[in-house]
Amino acid sequence: MQQHDHQPLTDFIEYPHEQMLERANEFLTTSQRRHTIRSFSDRPVPIEIIQTCIKAAATAPSGANHQPWHFVAINSSDVKKQIREAAEKLERSFYQGRAGEEWLDALKPLGTDASKPYLEHAPWLIAVFSQKKGGVSTDDKNTNYYVHESVGIATGFLIQALHRAGLATLTHTPKPMSFLTDICGRDKDNERPYMLLIAGYPSDDATVPNHALVKKSLDEVATFI
Repeated sequence: MQQHDHQPLTDFIEYPHEQMLERANEFLTTSQRRHTIRSFSDRPVPIEIIQTCIKAAATAPSGANHQPWHFVAINSSDVKKQIREAAEKLERSFYQGRAGEEWLDALKPLGTDASKPYLEHAPWLIAVFSQKKGGVSTDDKNTNYYVHESVGIATGFLIQALHRAGLATLTHTPKPMSFLTDICGRDKDNERPYMLLIAGYPSDDATVPNHALVKKSLDEVATFI
């Protein structure tokens, strides 16, 4: 490697193989309990929980460690209403034909439609933005690298952090999402909405589509050579 500032790795923990497998299986079981839902309770969730989960997301690896993401956590009823109105307007055109028949047919087993009440009902929305320019300092204006990959990893961290904290989530990606930039007051020249996460407790009548429980086997998703 080239010369660079560094320090010893001191916080890595090595486990016996048996314990490694046990921990891996525990994480698998925990992950299998994570379900995408569309019926949320309006029970409040303390801001400290959301803050801690975002901190965990921000530990994700990123291109050149530029951390090209920004999370806007939304608890305001007024802002959530604005987001719902803008999202449903787009969704109506989507379900009225803009998506195309193949896409709409793929969504039918999930039972989704243009109505998105959870955008107002859930206690928290988290808008994830990617950044074209930045760096390790918030004042930097350098080019960011592997932005899509980096923000995707951080978003995955955030979903798992929220799940492990005891919250349910839903990923929402209306197209286009530029309305989030305006509503959240972000820099439209440098940032692009990446995803909207809904987070909270499931409602008492929350369900999981049977279609969503069908997961590919290990042989179908992985090859060992």
